[in-house]
Amino acid sequence: MAIRTEGRKKSPARLTKSLSVAGTALLAFVGVSMPAPASAHGVAMYPGSRTYLCYLDMLESGNQTPSNPACADAVAETGTTPLYNWFAVLDSNGGGRTEGYIPDGEICSGGHNGPYDFSSYNAARTDWPTTHLTSGANIEIQYSNWAAHPGDFDVYLTKEGWNPNQPLSWSDLELVDSVTDPPQSGSAGSNGGYYYYWDVQLPERSGQHIMFIHWIRSDSQENFYSCSDVVFDGGNGEISW
Repeated sequence: MAIRTEGRKKSPARLTKSLSVAGTALLAFVGVSMPAPASAHGVAMYPGSRTYLCYLDMLESGNQTPSNPACADAVAETGTTPLYNWFAVLDSNGGGRTEGYIPDGEICSGGHNGPYDFSSYNAARTDWPTTHLTSGANIEIQYSNWAAHPGDFDVYLTKEGWNPNQPLSWSDLELVDSVTDPPQSGSAGSNGGYYYYWDVQLPERSGQHIMFIHWIRSDSQENFYSCSDVVFDGGNGEISW
């Protein structure tokens, strides 16, 4: 899997950790039990979602405990099953609904309506694995298409002045991009690179933020949810673990 940034170039060398375990993640994917009745799966791979980066961290640790403190606390609270199903933060009956359906404070888990308990990944804290970005830059979003389906991807970013130590609410989020049926790299379910990709012009931001991506399938009521921790400090995709 190649992580891509502006201009579809390879990411900086400081992403070595995620790249080194990504191949293992792909192979491990094959043996994961798929959640019924879900038939599609996906979260952001760049900028990496909480569940995806914690999963990579857990694989590298070799002992079922991620080294990152936020990831380790999430595993202590809800176990490793959510991480082995990092792509399945879903609601089979989501139907595109957001505010008024998914409660504030439960946005990153999609309101706890899926087959796995991702509640611990709602924790309001500043030490999740974080992707470093540049305010106003153009980046290429990559979103897993392990099981590809048509639909819309809505990209939200927390507003300037957001407090990362407070539970995430809908009023904290601003819709910054929406795309329908973006192109794919690799075949769905392949090990050679399997993600949707599209360019997003980032708005002006500073400091710590969350990028929330809502995948709304057009061929069913199933929806997927993804929270990625980012910091706007002039970075180009580096990850702090």
